Amino acid sequence: MILRFARSTMAVMASDDLATRVRTASRSCPDAVSGQVFRSPAQAFADLARSCAELGIEEWDLYGESGPVGRLEAELVELFGVEAAAFFPTGIMAQQVALRVHTDRAGIRRVALPDLSHLLLHEEDGPRLLHGLEISILTRGFEAPAARHLEAIPGRLGAVLAELPLREAGCLLPTWDDLAGLSQACRARGVVLHFDGARIWESQPWFGRPLPEIAALADSVYVSFYKGLGGMAGAALLGTAGFIAEARLWRRRQGGTVYHLTAEAVSALAGLRDQLPIVADTVAWARAFAAELPSFIAVQPGVPHANQFLAYTAGDADAVNERLLALIEERRIGLPAWRAAQEPGRITTEFAVSRAALKLDPAQMAALVAAAIAPAVICAAAQTPAND
Repeated sequence: MILRFARSTMAVMASDDLATRVRTASRSCPDAVSGQVFRSPAQAFADLARSCAELGIEEWDLYGESGPVGRLEAELVELFGVEAAAFFPTGIMAQQVALRVHTDRAGIRRVALPDLSHLLLHEEDGPRLLHGLEISILTRGFEAPAARHLEAIPGRLGAVLAELPLREAGCLLPTWDDLAGLSQACRARGVVLHFDGARIWESQPWFGRPLPEIAALADSVYVSFYKGLGGMAGAALLGTAGFIAEARLWRRRQGGTVYHLTAEAVSALAGLRDQLPIVADTVAWARAFAAELPSFIAVQPGVPHANQFLAYTAGDADAVNERLLALIEERRIGLPAWRAAQEPGRITTEFAVSRAALKLDPAQMAALVAAAIAPAVICAAAQTPAND
């Protein structure tokens, strides 16, 4: 059977407008191949109140100290086996503070990090303007870090940053041996290693090692709460007691000691309780889904390292997004919009699998995506009810 699409009531529109309509339609769906199921503010705050009751939260934090923030930091210390942790309202602040502390200690502002790092692509030159950091490139493009990359950088460094996983490369991760080798090379050279672990929860299944063993390879670790854990906002730095004490000073200097951070901390605690146990399931689902995609859809990495990956195919983004929009409206399943890739005639998207996908069949969902790309493809499996 050929999967048929009702033509959208909208004419073909500009790429950005169509992509926005796809995202908006996906947000209203009860199920999703990619991303979290949307919750209204009222629903999110109701869930937060319920979490307060279930977790026994009866007091506020005060300027990021004590209360649920203190409890969250204590849980992180135990979870990662580190000396101390500090909650930050944003990951950008946390990571720039981490590198500032390390480079101050080293007496040199030069840091090595990937050219696809969030700090270089999405922070408006903040590391240089705010902290005077000088950047050397550790890896270029779709390349995972290893000791050889550090060895290729001459001279003194104040810190090395490894992003686990490298999101802009399809959440690419190094092998465990390469990561351990990078750690050993840093220590032999006398330079600290910092992990950008915004998605370290999703990286752990790839390494197959407990979180304390992963954290032990670095001198400091950054973690995020609003991505895979589904929290409202917030991040944390982990490391030695001395490092965290200095990080707290910089948090204060940069305005990070908000009067109350209770809502963010409670949502993070709920994420550790409810979302962390199923992260490995989302990684397994992403790999099963990627394996079912047809050969005309390329996946980066070829086998996803985490629950998030890039996909590429030939086509026109507007045409595909128009078909996606009709499909989403018909099936009530959230799917990501496609955009033009750098290569002429090719398009790309990013799949980020969450709990919302786990009750769906990966093969059926791969057939749905394939039909949106190539509507003449026979996708009989896609006609099967998604929850069967």
